[in-house]
Amino acid sequence: MNQFQIFIIRAVIGTVIAVILTRAFTGKIYIPYILGLAIIMVGLAYFSEYLRHRRNK
Repeated sequence: MNQFQIFIIRAVIGTVIAVILTRAFTGKIYIPYILGLAIIMVGLAYFSEYLRHRRNK
């Protein structure tokens, strides 16, 4: 898999989880909350990958 496909998978999974979390905690779907939470989760996924690869070198 190339990097773009990995990004798309992470973005879709991040968005789905953001929708579930926003719906669970607020009872409604707020687009700005979902976008913000999805961006944070995808960013954390790339950050954790960076830390994992840095430790292995």
